[in-house]
Order: sequence, then C-alpha cells, then structure tokens
Amino acid sequence: MTARESIQLAGATGSPYTRKMLALLRYRRVPYQIIWGDPGQVCDAKGVIKPKPTFHPTFFFREQNGTAAVCDSTPIIRRLEEDYPGRSVLPGDPALAFIDYLIEDFADEWCTKYMFHYRWYGSDDADNAGTLLPLGVDVSLPRETHEQFKTIFTDRQVGRLYVVGSNDVTAPVIDASYRRFLAAMEAHLAQQPFLLGRRPAAGDFGLHGQLTQLVHFDPTPRAIAHEISPRTVAWVALMEDQSGMEPEEADWLSLDEQPDTLRGLMSEIGRVYAPAQLANARAVQVGEKTWESEIDGVPWTQQTFPYQAKCLKWTVERYRALDDDARARVDALLEGTGVESMLSTTD
Repeated sequence: MTARESIQLAGATGSPYTRKMLALLRYRRVPYQIIWGDPGQVCDAKGVIKPKPTFHPTFFFREQNGTAAVCDSTPIIRRLEEDYPGRSVLPGDPALAFIDYLIEDFADEWCTKYMFHYRWYGSDDADNAGTLLPLGVDVSLPRETHEQFKTIFTDRQVGRLYVVGSNDVTAPVIDASYRRFLAAMEAHLAQQPFLLGRRPAAGDFGLHGQLTQLVHFDPTPRAIAHEISPRTVAWVALMEDQSGMEPEEADWLSLDEQPDTLRGLMSEIGRVYAPAQLANARAVQVGEKTWESEIDGVPWTQQTFPYQAKCLKWTVERYRALDDDARARVDALLEGTGVESMLSTTD
C-alpha cells in the first residue's frame, strides 16, 4: 500500500470501535472510504475472505495476493503507523507507551461493558437502541420491516447481557465503576486536554470510541455523564476530529510530569479490570466456559473469553519487555492502584 492511499473499511455508527478508528484516521490524516453496513456482506460483495470473527469495523488492506479483511483495532493502529508515517498516536517513550497501551486495552475490553450494559439493561435504553440501530443500517426501512428488525435485534442483544457479566447483581458494580471512571476523567481533563498531555494517543481514541455511545447515543449513561463530567462530554466531541492539530513530540508529557489525576484512572483499572482479567485468564487456562470472581465486593460471573486472556498476556509481555528505567517509572505510577496484580502473573 502506498503512502496516503485511501483505505476502505466497513463499519456502523453505533459501533464504538468504528468511531474509535474513524476519529484516529481523521487525526492522522489518513484518507479513507467507509462503507456503512454489515462487514460480512461487504466481504461477500468484494469477494474477500471474512475474518473470524467478523465485526465492526473491518478494514480492507491491499496486499500482494489480493485484499485482506482485518478487524482487530489495536493491531490495525500499529499497522497504520507503518503504512502512513507521521502524526503518530504511539508515544516514543516506552514507559508512556506502556501506560497508553494499558488505557487502550481497558477501553476496549472493560469500558465496552459500560456500553453494552447501559444499552440493553434498561427498557428505555433498549428501546432507543432497538429503534435506532436498524435505521443506522438502512434509514429507509419500511415500517413493518423496521419493527421486525427492532424486535429480533433487541431480544437477541438483551439475551446476551450475560456475556459481559451484566445482571441484576452486577448492575450496581458496573454503574459505580462508570461513575468513578467519569469522575477520574473530569479531574484529569481539568489538568490537560488529553490523557497523556497535549496530544492524543491510542488510549484516547479507545476511550473516545466507547464514549461516543455512552454520552451521545444511550440515554441513561448520557445523563450520568452530563451530571458527573461535562468535561468528558465536551472532550468526546472534540476528539471526533483533531485533524487540524499540529502535534509535537514534547506535547506528550513523561510519566514524571503527569498530574496525580492520572492515577485516578489507573486505580479504576486496578479496581475492576485487573480482577476480571485474572479470573478470565485462570478460566481459559483450565478450560472453563465461564468464570466467577469477586469484583468490588460483589460476586461476578460471566462467559470466558480466550481473546481477553490473550490481551492480558500481551500486556504482561509488554511490561516485561521494558528496560529497568522504564519499568521503574511505570511501577512508580501504578504502585497501590491494583494494576500490579495483572503484571505479576506468570505463564
């Protein structure tokens, strides 16, 4: 693929990962063409082998043997860095880059619990999503067809709440975590415009993607966000298009220069995400289809995800690859947050 060649992707407006990548493409000034629709159908139309699993967004990369369809946003970000140099979203400082990776992973794998829970747990939110998401695929759907799609889609998604651990027992845990997360964002954004300084990194875009839904689409989390963190609401809108920014390397602040408020976000990661990742990894290791743990003092049960076990493995590998100086700076930031439990795991 030649530099600045337009890239194609298939996505949906209601997909947080689609919104994550679109904002990143705009910021990096990567020309793109988005096809709004089902990625599997787009793959069929293009005669391209579907990735397994196939989900939003799916990128289509031109390769020597034809076009390859790829889904996972985190490695796609790294590939785009190679294909389209300049305006990087990956800090050069290894210690800062590790914290950015941790934030992006938290956004992709835990904050999506906020999104899925709020979207389908409450009847008003489920009605909102069930009404709008089919129209996001085809705004001219006939009324009867739209009602059929709404019923089928809503029933299916509500029935899948257990997959992310959402139920009557865990609902207060998810809600409390979301509120603490917003409070941490409010405090941190009062100090600087982006998570790691004066320019966005990959973790910013990861959180942005989830928050496009939480503060702009779903009624309940939107109301909570306006109450707790108006800065976050404004930040999501600003993150949508930062193509006009002219970033400099010095705009990323070293961990030594970061305000104490960054620890607030790290503490939430350690409080809820770390125990979930550890329990999931143990379940994968012994071949259990579900896992049980205690998160924030409440029993938590959900489906086991091999991919999330891989995420933990990759995080630990990145941590272990740090040199002594970078690891010491990371440890100083994370001390007492609970994140340390994730990083001390053994294979």
